[in-house]
Amino acid sequence: MRRQCLRAPTKFSLLGEREMFASVYGMTVLGLQAHLVRVEVDVSNGLPGFEIVGLPTTAVREARDRVRSAIRNSGYQFPLQRVTVNLAPADLRKQGSGLDLPIAIGILAATQQCRCSDLDRYVFTGELSLEGSLRSVPGVLTMAIALYRDKQSGTQTKRESQTLSLIVPPENLAEARLVAGLKTHSTSALQRLITSLEGENVFEDEMITQPSQAENASLEHRVDWQDICGQQHVKRALEIAAAGGHNVILAGPPGSGKTLLAKAYSGILPPLSERESLEVTQLYSVCGLQPCNGSLVRHRPFRSPHHTVTKVGMIGGGRDMRPGELSFANYGVLFLDELPEFSREVLECLRQPLEDRELTITRQLGSITYPAHVSVIASMNPCPCGFFTDPGRECHCTPLQIQNYRGRISGPLLDRFDMHVEVPRLNYAELKERRGNNESSETVRERVLAARERQWARFGSAKTNAEMTSKESKEYSRLTPSGEALLQRVFDAQNLSARGHDRILRVARTIADLSGSSDILPEHLAEAIQFRALDKRLI
Repeated sequence: MRRQCLRAPTKFSLLGEREMFASVYGMTVLGLQAHLVRVEVDVSNGLPGFEIVGLPTTAVREARDRVRSAIRNSGYQFPLQRVTVNLAPADLRKQGSGLDLPIAIGILAATQQCRCSDLDRYVFTGELSLEGSLRSVPGVLTMAIALYRDKQSGTQTKRESQTLSLIVPPENLAEARLVAGLKTHSTSALQRLITSLEGENVFEDEMITQPSQAENASLEHRVDWQDICGQQHVKRALEIAAAGGHNVILAGPPGSGKTLLAKAYSGILPPLSERESLEVTQLYSVCGLQPCNGSLVRHRPFRSPHHTVTKVGMIGGGRDMRPGELSFANYGVLFLDELPEFSREVLECLRQPLEDRELTITRQLGSITYPAHVSVIASMNPCPCGFFTDPGRECHCTPLQIQNYRGRISGPLLDRFDMHVEVPRLNYAELKERRGNNESSETVRERVLAARERQWARFGSAKTNAEMTSKESKEYSRLTPSGEALLQRVFDAQNLSARGHDRILRVARTIADLSGSSDILPEHLAEAIQFRALDKRLI
């Protein structure tokens, strides 16, 4: 049964072709970029029809049925004429259901059922239900950021830059208002929006309930540093990795604590900065994964994909060119448990993003660049059975099996990991170690933050030692004569690559930062060399 209309149907007469035209603004999101779309609506005499042109995707084409029902059930008349909607610029692909609302507003304006004289002051986004209510859409934060940047850069006209407002569904209002300096409004239904635009009453901004901020409590890190018994040298390695943003491989027998250490690692990382938090929230908003609407993501992401993940699931792509696990872990941790079990195709596609800290997906529809500022923590067993280096258990694997198992990780990929750490099995005394003897995550995080502040002061930006270029490595990682002699002996004995040489220097630079030293001392270099176990073939 159709619900009662909030407003009596409005009749409109057949107008001239020039008067049956209207245009409003909407937005579409492609990757992490939002684009302003001019929705042009023309209503002309002819056989009834409804066409949408301008490279619309399936979700946009299906707006025809949603818009038609929403207009009728909101107390208005849908024109029994030829309706043509053009989404300009026509060479830009339009996707998502957020164009439902501007299309409906354009039709009502073209048929004189919406008598708002300044529609060009607003940008509309929102999905319409069949009864005319507004539903949330992903990517509103990206839209708000794009509008605000356009306003600041002066790409809009003078009049628009002063009065432009973003109209969003109620569920997206708090998210849009994360961008200060941009006017945002919301209403719950199409009919109420038209009434507000015509000036009969105000928007429903104050009536919309704000989400509770308590939802973030469940997202806090649950594994504390002091809950992990023993493994002091592994903790030391992870502290160095956190301070410098280095990638780490943990190798050891089953049950030695590799997974627990990786989960606790995210708890010692420094908190997200405002810029990083906004970028992470923007990415999660675009994909509809924002955990707490109306607030920035304050915790660093921790992503742990299963080893059966596909290449598209890891780096992104597909029909909609969505981001993958690598981008979801941006400014956080990507944990690859049982690294050799991942398919070689998936592992090899990580080589370039780990080096460049960004990933460009190129398909027939175009190219999209996603960020990849991640710290990769990988774990592996020394052999298929897992007990090759365990003195208390016998390994039954043949040398060929061990070689094939380790061969699943290519040399170029292995070079992307700054540190290779052996994680031995705990003995009984270490397992029963008192919790009070260990430092908490908060204590370790303070040292990590102090080391990163030294790096930020050195580079002049939020940059870590792991992101140093070759030129910066030569400038900031100079060694003493004794250090140069030590590194030369290790380089020749282990046949290191140039990349391996640079990564040792970067780790040594981080160790020096943790100790508060401006110079890399021989003991800092020696400790960095110890964390290259796979180069020494110890595991």
